[in-house]
Amino acid sequence: MSRLMHVASGPYAPPVPARELTAASADGARLHIEVHGPENAPAVVLAHGWTCSTAFWAAQIRDLAVDHRVIAYDQRGHGRSPAGPGCTADGLADDLEAVLKATLAPGEQAVIAGHSMGGMTVMAAATRPALREHAAAVLLCSTGASRLVAESTVVPIRPGRLRTWLTKHILGSRAPLGPVTPVARAILKYATMGPGSAPHMVEACARIVHACPRKVRYAWSQVLDLLDLDHGVRELAVPTAVVVGTADRLTPPVHARSLAAALPHCLGVTELPGLGHMTPVEAPALVTGKIRELVATYAKATTYTQVKEGA
Repeated sequence: MSRLMHVASGPYAPPVPARELTAASADGARLHIEVHGPENAPAVVLAHGWTCSTAFWAAQIRDLAVDHRVIAYDQRGHGRSPAGPGCTADGLADDLEAVLKATLAPGEQAVIAGHSMGGMTVMAAATRPALREHAAAVLLCSTGASRLVAESTVVPIRPGRLRTWLTKHILGSRAPLGPVTPVARAILKYATMGPGSAPHMVEACARIVHACPRKVRYAWSQVLDLLDLDHGVRELAVPTAVVVGTADRLTPPVHARSLAAALPHCLGVTELPGLGHMTPVEAPALVTGKIRELVATYAKATTYTQVKEGA
């Protein structure tokens, strides 16, 4: 790919991992995984969202890797994970299971943080044996379980069929995003970030999003359009915290409140005034702090045993 996939300097430049490996999902899709930090430290697993990559978590990885083992992976078709045979919610769950099995010892638990489609991944995997074995607690950032297009406020008109139709066609556009220009930054900031987002935050997100292949972006937009994971929310029995920006146009706070009402063990919703959809980038210290709190309360260090490096 000719375009830079992430910023090369500053707080959002991705740290160099301690090691990298590849996991094979149930249908053979290959998933790129990065591991950062001490091997015997408490584990954290990070699942990024639609059109993003492991680079999205750069700020969290840099901070947490000082005293945590941080596992981040590229969703299929994103970053360095090739596009798999298909794009489905079950595929997302399969992929998370494959990552957990490839990186955690039997019985070892981790805090799992998912942003946007990454949070949906956790919900999709709620009943999977690997998640129930390995999840000590969960952080859901800027995400929702259903009615994603209908509830989006990217199109600033009253709710209804017209807004839903317009939103579906905007988010599901096949058009290339092109290079990162001032206009492109302004569009991305409007759609995905709060009005007060600093330029370096916008630049970091723009580099990542614009690097996502057009076909991948479109394919997953179709999955998100029809997504219904309400059943998964009710099955996610581990302690779960929810974070959302009040200015989130893609997954507005109505989703976070619905999640809180349905989760069996919700630890509460943190609403961040004026922030948009990209909460781990817009409020890095707060999101990292939430992860640290969950680790301190629900997880503990486990002696690491060697796991295979994927097929």
